[in-house]
Amino acid sequence: MNEFPLAIGIDFGGTSVKTGVVCGSEIIDLAPPIATQDFGGADEIIAAIIRSVGDLRKRHGGIRAVGIGVPGFVDFERGVVFDLTNVRGWANIPLRDMLSQALCLPVSADNDANCMAFAEWKLGAGKGYKHLVCAALGTGVGGGIIANGQMVRGAKFGAGEIGQTSIDFQGRAGHYGNLGALEDYIGNREIARDAQAAYQTAGITRDIEDCSPAALAEAAKNGDAIARARWDEIGRMLATAMMNACWLLNPEALVIGGGVARAGDLLFTPFREHLLRQLSGPFRDGLAILPAAFGHEAGTVGAAALALEEAGF
Repeated sequence: MNEFPLAIGIDFGGTSVKTGVVCGSEIIDLAPPIATQDFGGADEIIAAIIRSVGDLRKRHGGIRAVGIGVPGFVDFERGVVFDLTNVRGWANIPLRDMLSQALCLPVSADNDANCMAFAEWKLGAGKGYKHLVCAALGTGVGGGIIANGQMVRGAKFGAGEIGQTSIDFQGRAGHYGNLGALEDYIGNREIARDAQAAYQTAGITRDIEDCSPAALAEAAKNGDAIARARWDEIGRMLATAMMNACWLLNPEALVIGGGVARAGDLLFTPFREHLLRQLSGPFRDGLAILPAAFGHEAGTVGAAALALEEAGF
């Protein structure tokens, strides 16, 4: 008998939807991914998700709940998706109720970064902490906040958007009119673009593909001085945002995940150094700086865990 009840977690991304059967922190079965852009609107994608969940339930009895994380603003209490980033045709969609009625199961819907944070808090690197800030570094920068042992969602369920906080009040103009937003500097595309410019300044021509975070990490490991300098700068910029989060929230721990965090010590060493020198004792002493335990599966695991908790399991 399983120690954990089974649930289905759905990680809705801008390019694909991943659906899996989750037992505790383990994904024990995955459905084929659904290509997000192959569908014309919300109804079509939701119908495909329902079919995918149905196929998994044929192979696994005893599914207790379904959770879904989406890249946008979600009214968590009502399960309504206000809008999705980079996915057309979504506005004020009652996603939770549509799925629940079709599947006859309890369903929860939340922002995908909140699902990542929930997975790390309940089952991963942040387990046991009551005050925690999580950041997911990828195409953009997402975040989640746990304070006093509770997920913080805010008045309109948008809390935790660390990527939109400013590291330069005279900086780059963001999508929402905000200046110097973190993700406009350390998102995947921005890292590659700025690295390409740094090489160009040094008289070196590099294709943008050769300046991706993964390529930049490999170059730095091989002693490339420009690449190493870029990682120091990325760490410094991340530290600026997280320094503000520390002064505001006084967390016990920071959990950093996402594709950019795969650079490991190339990111974490300068991040730690730049961060700690900007904090005083009560904010710095004992502060845990942790790599995320879950990789690309964090959204699926977190959505399932959240659904089980909301359903009372």
